[in-house]
Amino acid sequence: MRPRERAYLGSVAGMAGRYEYKVVELREGLIGGKMSGQKLEKVLNDHAAQGWQLRAITAVEVKGRIGPGGVEGVLVTFERGVD
Repeated sequence: MRPRERAYLGSVAGMAGRYEYKVVELREGLIGGKMSGQKLEKVLNDHAAQGWQLRAITAVEVKGRIGPGGVEGVLVTFERGVD
């Protein structure tokens, strides 16, 4: 299963420069289940290879693909500088 990704552009005033943000929703399976450490590690390493730095991991309830309601998952927030 491929994680859902959303990219957000943001800027920080001053000497810090401009940053781009990406939020990836992760959940295991169509109707939930335990989050795989290997899956999370792959997502982190794949994004690091593209220059993204981990900013936060937040536990959330995300919409499942089958039926009403949500399933437990995580939002993984990445940041990288933009020119």
